[in-house]
Amino acid sequence: MKNKKTVVLGATTKPDRYAFLAINKLVEKGHTVLAIGQNAGEVAGVKIHTKAIPLKNIDTVTLYLNPSRQRDYYNYIVEAKPKRVIFNPGTENPELYQLLELNNIKAQVACTLVLLTTNQY
Repeated sequence: MKNKKTVVLGATTKPDRYAFLAINKLVEKGHTVLAIGQNAGEVAGVKIHTKAIPLKNIDTVTLYLNPSRQRDYYNYIVEAKPKRVIFNPGTENPELYQLLELNNIKAQVACTLVLLTTNQY
């Protein structure tokens, strides 16, 4: 299995949140995870950063932010040049799909947890 360097945007230390579960599952499956959230903390050994960090060789950005909160990260995501951005349920954002398309980045509306569980990640 290929290690897909993944950025979790909207990371949290709250165990009942999907972003928390996704970080655990990504780590369990052997992917390198970078996490950015509102509050600092740690999940599955992954430090949650509260500010944008430099990104290189990113395969996937998975979003756990509602569309209005995503706007602050538009340039950040595009400049990271990931191969794809996964829009988890509740994060769908046609404005960002267009921006990604213009920059040859694949927008995928899916659930990261389902993709990981069914080995389609």
